[in-house]
Amino acid sequence: MTAPPPEALQTGPTKRHLKTARDRLDAWFASRGWTPAQFQKTVWRRFLRGESGLLHTPTGSGKTLAAAGGVLVQAAALMHAQQEARGPGPSRARRGVPPVPAPHFKLLWVTPLRALATDTGAALQAAVDAMALPWTVGVRTGDGSGRDKRLARNGRLDVLVTTPESLSLLLSYPDAARHFARLRSIVVDEWHELLGNKRGVLLELALARVRALAPAAPLWGLSATLGNLEEARQVLLPQDPEAEVVRGGRTRDIRIRTLLPPEGKRFAWAGHLGLAQLQGVVAQVFRARTTLVFANTRAQVELWHQALHAVWPEDVSSLALHHGSLDPALRRSVEDGLRGGALRCVVATSSLDLGVDFPTVDQVVQIGSPKGVARLLQRAGRARHQPGRAGTVYCVPTHALELAEFAAARNAVAAGRVEARRPLASSVDVLAQHCVSMALAGGFDADDLFREVKRTHAFASLTQATWQSVLDFIVRGGSALELYPEYRRVVRDAEGRYTVPDRRTAFRHRLSIGTITSDGAVLVRFLRGARLGAIEESFVAGLKPGDAFQFAGRQLRLVRLENMTAYVRAARGQGGAVPRWAGGRMPLSNGLAHEVERVLAHDRSSPELKWMERLLALQESISTTPSPDVLLVEAVTARKRHFLMLYPFAGRHVHSGLASLMALRWSRLRADTFSFAVNDYGLSISPASGVGLEDGELVALLSPERLVEDVEESVNMIELARRQFREIARVAGLLSPSLPGRELKSTRQLQASSGLLFDVMQRYDPDHMLLQLARREVLDRELGIDALARTLDELRGRSLRIQALRGFSPLSFPLWAESVRGRLSNEDWATRVRRAAEQLERRHVR
Repeated sequence: MTAPPPEALQTGPTKRHLKTARDRLDAWFASRGWTPAQFQKTVWRRFLRGESGLLHTPTGSGKTLAAAGGVLVQAAALMHAQQEARGPGPSRARRGVPPVPAPHFKLLWVTPLRALATDTGAALQAAVDAMALPWTVGVRTGDGSGRDKRLARNGRLDVLVTTPESLSLLLSYPDAARHFARLRSIVVDEWHELLGNKRGVLLELALARVRALAPAAPLWGLSATLGNLEEARQVLLPQDPEAEVVRGGRTRDIRIRTLLPPEGKRFAWAGHLGLAQLQGVVAQVFRARTTLVFANTRAQVELWHQALHAVWPEDVSSLALHHGSLDPALRRSVEDGLRGGALRCVVATSSLDLGVDFPTVDQVVQIGSPKGVARLLQRAGRARHQPGRAGTVYCVPTHALELAEFAAARNAVAAGRVEARRPLASSVDVLAQHCVSMALAGGFDADDLFREVKRTHAFASLTQATWQSVLDFIVRGGSALELYPEYRRVVRDAEGRYTVPDRRTAFRHRLSIGTITSDGAVLVRFLRGARLGAIEESFVAGLKPGDAFQFAGRQLRLVRLENMTAYVRAARGQGGAVPRWAGGRMPLSNGLAHEVERVLAHDRSSPELKWMERLLALQESISTTPSPDVLLVEAVTARKRHFLMLYPFAGRHVHSGLASLMALRWSRLRADTFSFAVNDYGLSISPASGVGLEDGELVALLSPERLVEDVEESVNMIELARRQFREIARVAGLLSPSLPGRELKSTRQLQASSGLLFDVMQRYDPDHMLLQLARREVLDRELGIDALARTLDELRGRSLRIQALRGFSPLSFPLWAESVRGRLSNEDWATRVRRAAEQLERRHVR
């Protein structure tokens, strides 16, 4: 037989080859009892036409195979076509056939979570095997194996599953262009989780580089819960304005049920962990084979795991916990136990609430309010995570008013109202980091990289002046830092290209790639070496050798603290503090807060609101119930103080900024000292003089005029910017990372370094781009200036209803409870709050 000419081996597959490959995929589906959904077939078809897009479909409906199926069919068809073209005969070299190309990635899959990356890698491996492709699948994350990391670094993976940080690291090497240039497909999973933060900005820049290297590779984003789909598509695909948003089929049935407190039993009005519901939770867990119990913070996970452990009626090896501060080996062990059905219950944070596939999980329990519709949908979707199967989530209130939040969430889900994720723009600290990475990757031409960066949504409005400031910063640190050699990281060579010639600078930069920042982390390990995870330095600083604490589901005793490592041994008995992590208080989303207001005013038919009848009747007898068209204001005189309580139902974040703003404007009317407290429903301001406001004065305090100027004056802007600058300086590369094998840097060291840099810039270069960014982030992230402006505009359309009270109402009581958290007392906060609530009930309930 005559050998085919070389060009015959380089032609694409025919329709016949594609049909054969598609038949093979359909046969694999059928062997598993599946039928391809219409949205899956749509994505496959569009991919094979070379199109990009965004897929939005409920969790557990088959997004992974929708995104992977097209490239697998294409690869199988191409393999069959090449096999036919080669035919039997002499070797490739003797026939003049081109040699096998150098190793390169074929499918790039980016995911936000390490646990999700592992699960996705296994799912993709199964699909690759089913299509009989000789492909190697690897997971390159911080938790990945040494083997996969080596293969990824050398481009010897066909399918690369990775995170934004690891992708940016791979792109920082000079041979990245060769490894990525022959990509056939790019997938970004759980895009909504990256859309509104700096990790998403980092990914936008990385994708711009990848698409410049492999312009023909289609890019698909996957999302299950998102309210602003069109905007999400524009951010992911800014150069493809006609890209399609493919919507999945029938919305997966999610059932939201509440474990109501027993009738007639007193239930907390504020705060608490919900442990009064412990027996009900245990009973619900044992009605199913496997249960995921979600809590909102790592500290709550530790406490609920401890409580369940104390009453667990089975072998305690069937109970586990999972959160992001645990050692990777512990997390993997729990994930394997879930997949294999060895665990009856796992208590977890958001570390397990994205598209991780655990088909053995029968139900989900949510401890406390999820604080957002999207989060509740994500978590509910973990139950029976398979196409076509309904999922059930059982909600456990930690205090009475959370019952309204569960009813509101159910209404929002039924109406399809999900929160939007707003993208970030002009995060120049991330851009500076990316530029150093590109300088490491063989160097860059400034004009070329400027055009590439401008193609992203995050930097579409980047000006030449700001770009020059970024270049000036990475070359010499800007005018304020140019005398310090350590900030001269990038050099412009004789040809005008920006490079990093210093190996130590390259090493340090690669260690610090990423945008996730936190307080100084202390490793926790047993004296004999096994690692448990990491806790924040601020917690360990309060412990003495011999003190007991709880972490990783274990009772531990501190032996010594050395080189940012806490050496511990197992302790017997119960008790001991539980670590607290920064960001432990999750705010209620603005949309869900307004849904709560609507439920309280107009919809009392749900089981939750029926349980609350007694509480709502008490609210109406003392004051009145809030409604969307009325701003309820309670002027309370109690405990020898005067409180002004407002209920905009805009969420804790907005209320914090509004309270500061109102206190400032109030002080302009008359000199006074103010204290304030906020929660998700409202805010409280208390003047030391006890003198209240006239109606007209209150209206003036809520004016949207001069909002930014007044907000900046109402807070210590310099100190807030200094605190925010620490995160920015870390991302931008101003703070050197801790080196492997060296002592980790403490929070105090990081604060001192960033504070000194802030002061130097503030004095010698006050218009530095990073200082401007710090001020903008304080306004946007700390004070929520945009949301605050929208709230003030919305409040102008409401009528005022001012109620003068001689005691607290059920709505104002939680605000008072917030205000006494920090006061010195020989009773704990929960005891004081419980006693005050009992007094209030005795006064008003007959």
